[in-house]
Amino acid sequence: MGAAAEDAVKQLGLLMDQVEAPLGRSFQNVHQGHPRETMLRFLKAREWNVSKAHKMLVDSLNWRIQNEIDSVLERPIPVDLYRSIRGSQLIGLSGYTKEGLPVFGIGVGQSTYDKASVHYYVQSHIQINEYRDRVILPMLTKKYGRPITTCIKVLDMTGLKLSAMSQMKMLSSISTVDDLNYPEKSETYYIVNVPYIFSACWKVVKPLLQERTKKKVKVLSGCGRDELLQIMDYSSLPHFCRREGSGSSKHSSADVDDCFSPDHPFHKELYGHTTEESSHKELLKMGSLHVSIPEPDPNDAKIVEVIEAEFHKMGGQNGSTNGHKV
Repeated sequence: MGAAAEDAVKQLGLLMDQVEAPLGRSFQNVHQGHPRETMLRFLKAREWNVSKAHKMLVDSLNWRIQNEIDSVLERPIPVDLYRSIRGSQLIGLSGYTKEGLPVFGIGVGQSTYDKASVHYYVQSHIQINEYRDRVILPMLTKKYGRPITTCIKVLDMTGLKLSAMSQMKMLSSISTVDDLNYPEKSETYYIVNVPYIFSACWKVVKPLLQERTKKKVKVLSGCGRDELLQIMDYSSLPHFCRREGSGSSKHSSADVDDCFSPDHPFHKELYGHTTEESSHKELLKMGSLHVSIPEPDPNDAKIVEVIEAEFHKMGGQNGSTNGHKV
């Protein structure tokens, strides 16, 4: 890393030393003993502008305090509702890369977000983020003897349809939470099982992305198995990448190889952790956590508008374009 970047980290560190005690305690929860890596992420997200990175980080810490994010792992979602959420918000930890990074599979095309309120979906997403950052990544850091603070994501587009436009508000809310409070946590986004509708949207969205983000997105052929096997073992492949044409089927509750399933070890461990943490509290907090969604970055809002416009355009062509089913 260059001298200018190191100087930026030093300057941001001096500013963070001056924050009030509640922010400092929340910052410790965020960095988990590795403040330098956390400051680097926020600096990257603000193109190495120290004052902008400082504002972003302080805003994020205030958001955590105002929304009780530091105790979100002490609030288990009622079990039946949790299982319904897992069947409609498809995400899970499938394994690890050869370098030790967690691999998260996400079923973009078949997530319906129709079994619970937006508050529960956002709460569940934040719990996964916090469990990753406070439990999984520290465990890997200890195992490998070096800071491991990021992950990779494999996005399955199987089943993506024009009707997904109705989920744009939900997806935008979750994306905004991640962009402003968990920046630069994903090393790479691998896109697999790509239908025409995604290809059409990608053509208009790609030019709007920052160069840093463009470099992270890799659109793979088919299920992406061969390319992904270069960075992970077969056992860590998300189930929808294990054979051509497999796609992300709705999980069977008995299928523990399906990383979306509530019976997958990752989800059982996460739910067990929240239940255990809540048992230490005098008052068990169930129910949804009403998290305030920050205002999105103007450029991100523009991207959402472009995607919606592209969906409308394709919808106006009677659901098909150039003979492709959408």
